[in-house]
Amino acid sequence: MSNTLLILTLLGLMALAYRLGVRRSRRLVGGLGGVRDLHSLPAYYGFFTAIWCGLPALLVLLLWVSLQSGVIRDLVISDLPEAVRTLPPAQLGLVVNDIQNLAQGNIVSTAVNPAMERAAVHYQRLQQTSFLASVVVVLSLALAGLALGWRLISPGFRARNRVESVIKWLLVGCSTIAIFTTLGIVLSVLFEAIRFFEVIPVTEFLFGLEWSPQMAIREDQVGSSGAFGVIPLFAGTLLIALIAMLVAVPIGLMSAIYLSEYAGARFRAYAKPLLEILAGIPTVVYGFFAALTVAPFIRDNGALLGLDVSSESALAAGLVMGIMIIPFISSLSDDVINAVPQTMRDASLGIGATRSETVRKVILPAALPGIVGGILLAVSRAIGETMIVVMAAGLSANLTANPLQSVTTVTVQIVTLLVGDQEFDSPKTLAAFALGLLLFLITLVLNVVALHVVRKYREAYE
Repeated sequence: MSNTLLILTLLGLMALAYRLGVRRSRRLVGGLGGVRDLHSLPAYYGFFTAIWCGLPALLVLLLWVSLQSGVIRDLVISDLPEAVRTLPPAQLGLVVNDIQNLAQGNIVSTAVNPAMERAAVHYQRLQQTSFLASVVVVLSLALAGLALGWRLISPGFRARNRVESVIKWLLVGCSTIAIFTTLGIVLSVLFEAIRFFEVIPVTEFLFGLEWSPQMAIREDQVGSSGAFGVIPLFAGTLLIALIAMLVAVPIGLMSAIYLSEYAGARFRAYAKPLLEILAGIPTVVYGFFAALTVAPFIRDNGALLGLDVSSESALAAGLVMGIMIIPFISSLSDDVINAVPQTMRDASLGIGATRSETVRKVILPAALPGIVGGILLAVSRAIGETMIVVMAAGLSANLTANPLQSVTTVTVQIVTLLVGDQEFDSPKTLAAFALGLLLFLITLVLNVVALHVVRKYREAYE
């Protein structure tokens, strides 16, 4: 029996508790005919009993699972020989990891000795004992909660109020988890970025024109300790995102207008799903398409015109990224345009406006908040895209506005800096967190600006 099976058993007990609660509430008032004498509907009494049966047991199981590994680890360490227990924390952690791998039948990094075998057997026994104890405790608590919830049911019992109160606190808990998760992400990035700025000045990072994070081997290289100017990265990011938006926004918005205002029902039923298929294609496939088809096409045609086109260019990455983003703008804009009340269209057409005038002067202004939201989502996707840039635009941090040259983006450099076994004690690795923090702040500013636009026009049209 595993934790998954235990959770399924709890869910089954909750279903049983629900049925028992509903049946008891009906019996107390003499069947279905007396339901009106109950304070709440029978379903609420069932939910109340199910909550008492499952919620405390699930909370105890969650707490048990979160503490189990640490307790077992301490017990295993306490049973090891003195020479092993006194090892430095890093070496002791490797020993414990080998013991866990040996107990689970995995490969260990060192030779197995009798002490490790005994510790592995001890580890297995502790795991089995802990699991059996958790099964007994959780199932006993679930049955006790079922019995208590069942006994509390009475005709005047306010089951609906109790159930809605529990649901409200569950929603509050989920919201709190989301908030603290976001806060944890921001703080984890912020603390590492502060360590980076203790080594590299903020002004050099924000206004530097050279990006060469690797540590220099010779004194005549760019900076004796690397160059960390972020401007080339953001220039490449904005250049590729701008090209992608120039492709995606007109095509996506015009597609949405045609599908919602001009296309027939039959054509729309086929065209809209086909268009949205683009959103389901993996980005690595787009990267292959950009690297093997679009980039060579641009290079060959540029050579015919006498242009110096790099084999990896911002134009190739931006064009393919724009194709990838079209469904985001098209689908969201189509939904927003369809949400505009039909009465506004009828009023415009009724006073003599043509269909195109109605679209330009009535529908688009009314749908502008949603369209701005769709474009913002597309911009965020373009800024955060990595695979297409790696395969089609390259890794060179060039400060250029020429779309025919190779550039790189912030997200690509973040991935590059954190690839492999890295220690978080060098400016090269910590630079990834500084880039992430700056990217977060820029995205936040974009969201604030978009929210201002949405609120302004929403007040005008609601």
